Amino acid sequence: MAALLGALGISLVQLAVGDALLPRFVVFGSALALVPWYLLTVNLALDGRTSDERRDRVVLVAEHGAALQVELESELAKGPEAAAVVAAAVEPGHAEARGATDRPLEALVDETRATVVVLDRTAQDRPSVVAQAAALHARGVRVRTLSLFYEEWLGKLPVSELERVSMMFDIGEVHRQRYSRLKRVVDVALGAAGTVVLALVTPFVLAGNLAGNRGPLLYRQTRVGKNGSEFQILKFRTMRPARDGLADEWTGEDDPRITRFGHVLRRSHLDELPQVVNILRGELSVVGPRPEQPHYVEQLTEKLPFYAMRHLVRPGLTGWAQVKYGYAGDERDALEKLQYEFFYLRRQSVGLDLRIVGRTVRSVILGDGR
Repeated sequence: MAALLGALGISLVQLAVGDALLPRFVVFGSALALVPWYLLTVNLALDGRTSDERRDRVVLVAEHGAALQVELESELAKGPEAAAVVAAAVEPGHAEARGATDRPLEALVDETRATVVVLDRTAQDRPSVVAQAAALHARGVRVRTLSLFYEEWLGKLPVSELERVSMMFDIGEVHRQRYSRLKRVVDVALGAAGTVVLALVTPFVLAGNLAGNRGPLLYRQTRVGKNGSEFQILKFRTMRPARDGLADEWTGEDDPRITRFGHVLRRSHLDELPQVVNILRGELSVVGPRPEQPHYVEQLTEKLPFYAMRHLVRPGLTGWAQVKYGYAGDERDALEKLQYEFFYLRRQSVGLDLRIVGRTVRSVILGDGR
């Protein structure tokens, strides 16, 4: 389909300009030649993923191991940072050695041909389990804590570990001044470029609003920023003007309040463009945790004592949780996204920021972004 659309696109251009820029056999011959090349690259990619899954076979040693296995299998099927399969799960008590020859964890790894052993906190407190893991490590089997497995394979921190590790890592924006200064310089440069795009796009948005989104041009909402300070976030309005206090409800992907033209703005992500003004003001960064409304922050902080850590850095136009998870439609989703945000805080760097920007651009182009 890609090859065919490319050939038709070139043909239409030639028809429009009234000139055969390329011979017909070159246009359609190239399209035919590309098909086997595309098939080859797709098969190589699929073979690579299958090889990864065969290579990374995981034995999980954890409390409620069977339930956690189901959860991990679901997470690994969604688009992990590294492919793997959970070959088996065992409770820590069942993995303990009962003699010199009865070493159930080692036997299970041999039986399943596992290459990774993952230990939760309970398993790490059992000397005989750790001793078997050490023996497996010496044989070339990789050993990870549950927290490290989540980080390396899933790009998040598990809920059970959030409070425990919440102070045990450096945050780039707080603890590395060079990174913090560089990040702000990049924000200002991109924000300035974004204002030019904003000026060009605004007339078209005004025209679209007249057709299918009547009401104010901009939508303003109070959000919580760095160190808990509040600010007014700016967006092109995509929903009907709020009535009866509905403005503060969680917003879903297919919220019935979204107007016809509002859907276009959301799908194209043009509704986010006015936030370049927030970036220039220093209220937002290009990359960071997405800012939430004050009453949601208050609710979640009461339930999650470590939730306030996300406000140690400047919130972002896009973030790791957005490219990995998408919308937060309720408190459960907010907790899920927090696991990705802690990963970002722990790994915050120029390289990760560029990676997030790249994934965001890809999502916008492919139309699957949130």
